[in-house]
Amino acid sequence: MDTTTAALELQDLHKTFSVDGGRLNAVDGISLSVAPGEIVALLGPNGAGKTTAIDMALGLTDPTSGTVSIFGGKPQEAVRAGRVSALLQTGGLLRDLSVQETVLAIASLHGAQDRVQQVMEATDITRLAHRKVVKCSGGEQQRLKFALALLPDPDVLILDEPTAGMDVNARRAFWATMRRDATAGRTVIFATHYLEEAESFAQRIVLMNAGKIIADGTTANVRALASGRTVAATLQEHGTIDAADPRLAELKALDGVTAVVVNGPRITVTASDSDAVALHLLTRTGGTNLEISAPSLETAFVQMTNEPAAETAGA
Repeated sequence: MDTTTAALELQDLHKTFSVDGGRLNAVDGISLSVAPGEIVALLGPNGAGKTTAIDMALGLTDPTSGTVSIFGGKPQEAVRAGRVSALLQTGGLLRDLSVQETVLAIASLHGAQDRVQQVMEATDITRLAHRKVVKCSGGEQQRLKFALALLPDPDVLILDEPTAGMDVNARRAFWATMRRDATAGRTVIFATHYLEEAESFAQRIVLMNAGKIIADGTTANVRALASGRTVAATLQEHGTIDAADPRLAELKALDGVTAVVVNGPRITVTASDSDAVALHLLTRTGGTNLEISAPSLETAFVQMTNEPAAETAGA
């Protein structure tokens, strides 16, 4: 595999649609370079432009302007050569075929009949081999689509909401498979609403909003873009903190404090200057069991996109 040319290169990419007599900039001038072997999570709220960007990366739709290349060539060429595969939200399966018949049919198109057993085992669909597709659950159909994507043994795997419809165990098994593939050097680019998947699996986070890339870096880098840290402490060993406790007013008066939350004897303070809050809790209020936490990926997501975090959305 070529390790010197970018696996995926987007240059000043735009995609505009006509909507209700107006124009919608679904993708508004994004540039992105993904190196071979990278694992990149594409995050953003609904309507951020993630799926449109993926469609252009795969050659399924043409950009209004800008360029897309996969290993230096056109996306369509990479798809035909089996260098890139995808698991997309859209696209159906033939309902009346069995799972195994479906895999065999697609394998014949790629000349990959020798990989059928391997990909079925890797995606845990061997036990479903004789089940009609129409009888498979949404999560099982996702695993079948994943098997089809793996058949050509692609260098680049692009996944759009890959675990949608999967239960917790299926999601865990899916990412275990992905980790094995990534370890073997496959480039993985995935869009997800499950923030913990991005945080635990991706080497790099690309955050989109309103058609633009608003953050690009490691999970730690993106988390650091969120304002404030949280400082938690126990102010008394037993009972609860009364709302009229003067210590609460003192904390709220500190510079940079944006939130104070009381839960029984435990108090959590969000502030831009966590050191000042920690010092105050320890020396002025007798706080114990002090904990200081950096902003989570969820916090960064909410602050930067001004949208509810999407772990529970699943859309």
